[in-house]
Amino acid sequence: MHNATASVIETPAYVLSRLQKMLLYAAFATALFALLLLLMSVVQGYYDGAILLASVILFVANYLCLSTVTIHWRNAVVKGLASTLAALLIYYQLDSNLAENLRLADSVNNTGGGAGFNGTAIAGFWLVVLSAWLTAWLCVEHLSSIETLSRIKNGVLSLVIPLLFGVWLLLLWEFITRGAGVPQVLLPSPSAIAERFSNSIPTLVADFKQTFLKAVLIGYAIGCSAGFIVAVLIDRSPFLQRGLLPIGNLVSALPIVGIAPIMVMWFGFDWPSKAAVVVVMTFFPMLVNTVAGLSAASSMQHDLMKTYASNYWQTLFKMRLPEALPFIFNALKINSTLALIGAIVAEFFGTPIVGMGFRISTEVGRMNVDMVWAEIAVAAVAGSLFYALLSGIERMLTFWHPSMRN
Repeated sequence: MHNATASVIETPAYVLSRLQKMLLYAAFATALFALLLLLMSVVQGYYDGAILLASVILFVANYLCLSTVTIHWRNAVVKGLASTLAALLIYYQLDSNLAENLRLADSVNNTGGGAGFNGTAIAGFWLVVLSAWLTAWLCVEHLSSIETLSRIKNGVLSLVIPLLFGVWLLLLWEFITRGAGVPQVLLPSPSAIAERFSNSIPTLVADFKQTFLKAVLIGYAIGCSAGFIVAVLIDRSPFLQRGLLPIGNLVSALPIVGIAPIMVMWFGFDWPSKAAVVVVMTFFPMLVNTVAGLSAASSMQHDLMKTYASNYWQTLFKMRLPEALPFIFNALKINSTLALIGAIVAEFFGTPIVGMGFRISTEVGRMNVDMVWAEIAVAAVAGSLFYALLSGIERMLTFWHPSMRN
């Protein structure tokens, strides 16, 4: 009886999926080939110490996971440490910028520049980069395979997995742009963008205030509130429901590049014209979703409220609006991205000498692409945090909905 109980509660067997096996063999093979190529380069007189050490670390880590490590979290730890150490060594190798470690792309054609500041790396370098990326990918795969009933552990995993994925996207961007000698005017490396970001904080803060805190938030609040109020009015009037909704669908299809110049003419060059564009872009998604949400309650729920002798407003606040909350928050989340896009694009058509859209259009003309990417980073972080805030509020208010049970 004891053995039967133990067999029920024991940890499931460690099984690699087909994708995990493919990644493991690919990471091991690329690390092995990179190690062989780098050893050959040592014999030929090229000594890439950091890259050679990175290939050894990746080779040993993947060999251990092939032979001895048989638990997902241990595999994730081993591969996470190996890929992190390899990334640090690769970055150190790129940052050292020694001629004997990397073959400068300029020396191939003797053109004297334009290929980037680190040149084209040798084949062993690229194999190490590929092996490190595959190892990090496999680390994320093992983390995704961990099953636990702890809400804290699940919360940590839900943060760590996308964080690792995003960090490695930036690392690949860094290694490819610097290792391949991509011109910075075409695609600057994340380190160059970060340097420009740190040197331009006052400008970025002023642009953020002008675009996000003024145009986006004010336009978003007005547009969503107006859409919600009109939706409730439409719900009370079949005439408005049949006459206004088709017009709303027509207006929502209008291109922003056509609306923005008109709003600039009506409301001036400052942030009110951009807020007006945001109002137009956010009004109709909120209107359509709220109208759909107000009709989501079933006939049985309506009959139940009638047995309680509820009037229209009691039914609206106690049954129909709670049922409509998933639709309303869906509109709020969609509008959070539309509002930021609308405000930035609207600034291309006339604005004071401040704002994200103004800065992007101006710096592109000056070929300061790193500043453009810094503005894009600010917009992406602001939009993501705004979306995350709305998602958190949605989880608190619609915890009862089936979509929130997991």
